[in-house]
Amino acid sequence: MVGRADEIGELDRAWRRLITDHLHATGPTVAVITGPVGIGKTRLVSAATAALDPAPASIHLGVARLHSPAPYDWLAAVLSRRAVDDRSEEQLEISVPADALAWLRQDLAVPRERFAPEALLRIAVRVVRALIGAGPSVLIVEDLHALDPASLNLIAALATTPLPALLVVTSRPPEAPLVADVLARLAGTPSVIRQHLAPLDRSAVTAALTSSYGVDELPAGAVETALARTGGNPFQLTELLATTRSPGVLEDSVGALESTALTARELDVLACLVGGMSNQQVASSLGISIRTVTVHVSNLLRKTRSRSRTDAALWALRRGLDSYNSVTTTSS
Repeated sequence: MVGRADEIGELDRAWRRLITDHLHATGPTVAVITGPVGIGKTRLVSAATAALDPAPASIHLGVARLHSPAPYDWLAAVLSRRAVDDRSEEQLEISVPADALAWLRQDLAVPRERFAPEALLRIAVRVVRALIGAGPSVLIVEDLHALDPASLNLIAALATTPLPALLVVTSRPPEAPLVADVLARLAGTPSVIRQHLAPLDRSAVTAALTSSYGVDELPAGAVETALARTGGNPFQLTELLATTRSPGVLEDSVGALESTALTARELDVLACLVGGMSNQQVASSLGISIRTVTVHVSNLLRKTRSRSRTDAALWALRRGLDSYNSVTTTSS
């Protein structure tokens, strides 16, 4: 995992403490990982989980349904994954009403709900405890910000339930009050780990490049090239490293990067292209002539090595408009 060694190390240390102290714990060890979309939250959790030593007795992953969410989607996803992983139709061995378990699993022939919300919440907690067993295990909650209210209440309840587990929660910065409340409750647990992922800074990118290339010193401009091309995005940096197997290749690309340096006006025009504007609309929006727009578009196609306006817009989207600030600009 490029540039996230500290975060992975912190999760590993929390896991080792859990192994030692879980018999006396009053709740699970909670790790809350937040950050904007595409910053690498899921990849971090995957890398950290794979590195845990000793390996967890079990790992239970649930994700939110982004369309048509239903109550307890997170637990339904966990139970569904368990059935697939176990390659068995064996019922969960726990003393809960069969129709309640079927409802929580969201079975196709789900019976009509006959339980009060508070009763279902208690049953859901018992089901999770049965899944974990003696542990120690890992519970992963992906995209908390998109979960249904019943799942949010369940996650909040699990955070204060004695469980031999590491509860790992990922979320974008919350907008909905209920999500913010649950994150605040998670962050208030005694053993919480709080990580907010931001784009990689210069030192992290430098460390990633030197480690990946196995060198002590990088060519001049290599770090600036990597930052300008990726905006510090871990995914894009990983892709860059995969396509530049040596620092020499990255050094050779510095000139190519400089040739794509955009002027301030070209950045304005590019933003308009991303918005799907025609040349006439760009001219009206920026207060310049159509002929000037045509020249800027031509320069953009050349500098970004794009074959069309659409390609240039995609080039911009892949890098993110905010990352343009890292590219040297001059006045038009």
